[in-house]
Amino acid sequence: MGKLLYSAAMSLDGFIAGPGGDMGWLAPYTGEASADELAAEVGALLVGRRTFSGDDPYRGTEGEGKAFGGGWDGPQVVLTRRPAPAAVPGVTFCSSLEEGVAAARAAAGEKTVNVLGASVGRVCVEAGLLDEVEVLVMPVLLGGGVRLFERPGPPVRLELVAQQGTSLRYRVLR
Repeated sequence: MGKLLYSAAMSLDGFIAGPGGDMGWLAPYTGEASADELAAEVGALLVGRRTFSGDDPYRGTEGEGKAFGGGWDGPQVVLTRRPAPAAVPGVTFCSSLEEGVAAARAAAGEKTVNVLGASVGRVCVEAGLLDEVEVLVMPVLLGGGVRLFERPGPPVRLELVAQQGTSLRYRVLR
């Protein structure tokens, strides 16, 4: 079974989306940051509903509406409390974390399940399911928006396992 990896591009001041979920801030940096290595290890996505339906950093480009800007194609599992929309090819909608993680792991096989969205990352940490966190720090200060992790409670201990440029990967210690 593959690992659960929460990944995000993040501003230097800790935000993965701007105010109101704005992802337009990332557009100037998408050419600088390659997610090819990450995309190659991903077998399925576990995505929050806001992330799935939200702003697209690739808006107006050929990568719009595609995971990793078109650098990856495969099964997606979307966690949602709202009724699922009409069928979307390659997308499964689940209402519980347990159901969503099981579906994403089954779809990924031995490959990595890439967790996208701050809320889903947080609940995976709280449930003790998250194996790793990868953050690509971007050279910008947003000043507000959606934080990488916004949670009260005890600290979550991490161990650095890889660093390449401003990309940092940590193992979640249990």
